[in-house]
Amino acid sequence: MEELIKKAEELGVDVEEILIQAISRNDPNEEIKIRLELAKKYMAECEEYIKKGDAAQASEKAYKVAEELVKALAERFNLEEYQRAKKEGRWYTYLLGSASGKLSAKLGTWVLNGWDSGYSLHVWGFHEVKWSVIDILPRVEIVRKMLEEAEKVLH
Repeated sequence: MEELIKKAEELGVDVEEILIQAISRNDPNEEIKIRLELAKKYMAECEEYIKKGDAAQASEKAYKVAEELVKALAERFNLEEYQRAKKEGRWYTYLLGSASGKLSAKLGTWVLNGWDSGYSLHVWGFHEVKWSVIDILPRVEIVRKMLEEAEKVLH
């Protein structure tokens, strides 16, 4: 199984996305629930990495929080970005950015602020490894606020 997943990921297949869609095929609300639970799990993991002083892994987990929340909210409001991602079988970063702007107009700036902070953490905290734990904390807090606000909307 691990080899299958590794091969699929090498080919650009988003295995997690396919599994979430398959599990939720019969119940559209199930995908939203799964994504919210994933976001909570990633936030807890982010906090653990912060305690360990691992800014890179904490940054990536915070990004995953923002990513899952944008996906869940886009589905809740049936945005065209959600429909496109569903049709194409994956979410592209530009779709997430576009969806976050539309969601922000509907729900408040916390969506766009959360996405932008999460994406900055993904680039500068994880990929470029330029930020320390102290550097990432303000953006992690913005992502945490995004999670708190999203929970109100998604429940």
